[in-house]
Amino acid sequence: MRSLIIITLFATLSAKKFKQGLLDPPMSNIPLHSEKWFNQTLDHFKPGDSRTWLQRYWINWEHYKKGGPVLLMIGGEGEANPVWLSTGAWKEYAEEVNGAMMLLEHRYYGKSHPTNDLSVKNLNWLNSRQALADLSRFVVAMKADHQLTGNWIALGGSYPGSLAAWARLKYPHLISGAVSTSGPLRAKANFFEYLEVVKSALESSRRGCAEAVEDAITRVKYLTTHRVGWSLLTRKFNLCSPFDGHIPTDVANLFESLIGNFEGVVQYNRDNREFEGAKWTNVTVDTLCDMMLDTNLGSILARMKEVNTLALKMAGEKCLDYTYKSQLEELQQVSWNSSAAEGGRQWTYQTCTEFGWYQSSESPKLPLGDIIPLRFFEYMCTDIFGPKFDVELINRGIEDTNTYYGGTDIQVTNTVFVHGSIDPWHAMGITRTNKSGMEAIYIEGTAHCANMYPPRKDDSVQLKNARKRIGELISQWVKS
Repeated sequence: MRSLIIITLFATLSAKKFKQGLLDPPMSNIPLHSEKWFNQTLDHFKPGDSRTWLQRYWINWEHYKKGGPVLLMIGGEGEANPVWLSTGAWKEYAEEVNGAMMLLEHRYYGKSHPTNDLSVKNLNWLNSRQALADLSRFVVAMKADHQLTGNWIALGGSYPGSLAAWARLKYPHLISGAVSTSGPLRAKANFFEYLEVVKSALESSRRGCAEAVEDAITRVKYLTTHRVGWSLLTRKFNLCSPFDGHIPTDVANLFESLIGNFEGVVQYNRDNREFEGAKWTNVTVDTLCDMMLDTNLGSILARMKEVNTLALKMAGEKCLDYTYKSQLEELQQVSWNSSAAEGGRQWTYQTCTEFGWYQSSESPKLPLGDIIPLRFFEYMCTDIFGPKFDVELINRGIEDTNTYYGGTDIQVTNTVFVHGSIDPWHAMGITRTNKSGMEAIYIEGTAHCANMYPPRKDDSVQLKNARKRIGELISQWVKS
């Protein structure tokens, strides 16, 4: 879900494992819109707390005509990128309805820092409810400051897609419609469905691909059980430190890294970022499946090695740092200048307190068993943030989230939910509905947030039709 954020596919740094949102288009020669700062309330739900902070935002008035609507792009779990003010499908929507384009960065991400650091006590105001209240206060202020009389439409991809729907749900007097792209709505701790969709995507690419990956993982699992295997794993997968199968968290982390090599490509398969020279967009599900089925590369384990080598090259890493200790050390950093502050620590906190969405291997439909168990992620919450953040807190937060927003039983109008069939996050969203005022668009063969990227000639008919339908709905909502 992730919104407007730079994510490296095949990320091997621990903080990047928890990112799941909309990738940025590549930077272009188009001048970026200047950043602006909004004086935002720290705690919207405590009237006696008058503390404020500066929240970053951008505006593009290029297509705006007096009385026109505002399209509000919601930032997510990473730094917002102003390049989106000049590209993407929403730019065409703005032109069609003579609307202004605004982008608001999510609290605690990018340069929008409500507190001095990311210590546990200072993360107290990081949650979706505060973020939605930020949106409401921002809308009210912009209306007054710029004499805006038109309707507001919220848009977002991934977690911001969830926020877009929730903004319409909670603030219908401010948000007239919402485009929720690839947004998970149902909070759930054990999100094993993610890997089920990944398997389906691999199998739809090349017959036998999913089976080949599972076979390779089974062989890796055997090697984790004896010392000779440990040495082989260290060499074959270019681990940064010798593998020790006695450490369960390291074993789980290794599997998460190797399987993550496929997850990342599936989730962002064929996203349209190469239009200005983005690197590695030519690596697709087909690419990985061809490698896993190419007997010229050697044994099934040798083929998995080649995929991992490609992953390291794409991430710009010399070796695979798989240790749980390294992951904890990174995510325990609290400085805004740390690598954890790029989004890993904040998003992990939100999963521990609101959403879960832990991509375990414990699906009854998969032969992987518990190589990546749910408890691995649950323990991580405690290890990173302290003993208070235990299983009970995680489950209570998930229950509260689903009660507050309604999960996939959300009751909202003027909202369209858009998902791609090979995007694993569609399993937590709405892909069909017959509820009045809601519409679901399910695009076969597309991945995460595909409809938000600029169109290209070889887009599928379904994808083209989806963008067209979204534009029609926005045109209806701005007139209602």
